Amino acid sequence: MSTQIHWFPGHMKKAQIEIEKKVKLVDCVIELLDARIPLASRNETLYKITQNKLRLVVLTKSDLADPEMTKKWANYFESKGSAVIFADLNKSSDIQNIIKNVEKLGEAKQQKLISKGMKPQPIRAMIIGIPNVGKSTLINKLAKRHSASVQNKPGHTKSQQLIKVSNRFELLDTPGILQNSYEDKKQAMLLALTGSIKREILPTEEVAETAFNYVKEFYFKNLQERFAYLEEKDSFIDAFAKIARSRGYLSKGLEDTGKAMEVFLNELKNGQIGRVSFERVD
Repeated sequence: MSTQIHWFPGHMKKAQIEIEKKVKLVDCVIELLDARIPLASRNETLYKITQNKLRLVVLTKSDLADPEMTKKWANYFESKGSAVIFADLNKSSDIQNIIKNVEKLGEAKQQKLISKGMKPQPIRAMIIGIPNVGKSTLINKLAKRHSASVQNKPGHTKSQQLIKVSNRFELLDTPGILQNSYEDKKQAMLLALTGSIKREILPTEEVAETAFNYVKEFYFKNLQERFAYLEEKDSFIDAFAKIARSRGYLSKGLEDTGKAMEVFLNELKNGQIGRVSFERVD
């Protein structure tokens, strides 16, 4: 499908320009990707802007993704030259693991300074990621845990803010932004499924049918655990008629399949239909 989906509020354009200006001030990039849709959740524009920097890819929401597929994605990104970890940002141990990995990226810089007789400087990192991939959660966890200090750096943009995470790690904040358009409608659909763009910009029935058929093909066991009455032979229409009937979603005596689809999509997004990865390495 090639219909372009445009989703680029004005503040995101401004944010992208800021990132282009700030990238020269950092040593590395922490790129947050949704573990369920690692490629679809990558902002290709930001990736190109930051591609010459050391990179730590963090596969977030790994608690909602298929663990075996997440391991395959980690191997995939490592093969492309990035350090990779997957994380549940609500776990303090995973936050600590992110800090350790960023500090490890800065070891070469520190050793170089020491070899020249200079005082080692903390690695300066920038977090990038699209909305709803966990960027704000990670920044808040890092700042709260380490009593964030904000500094004005001479010679930089006015009120340049840096969060001191540790003696070896400083964080430069950036807002979450999407690409200005998505030429592949499938990519937009994956972003809608996981909550990074408003699902309302795509027809509910189209999104529900795509999602249901995918889960039926790769995670039918998950479907049966949530909806014990579903059978593999059930068509998309039959399945949602059953769901509506079972849950009492009726309108004028008829099954309200539209409501059933909305509920299904919400439960799928929130992990109530089990751990599902919507993109596959293979």
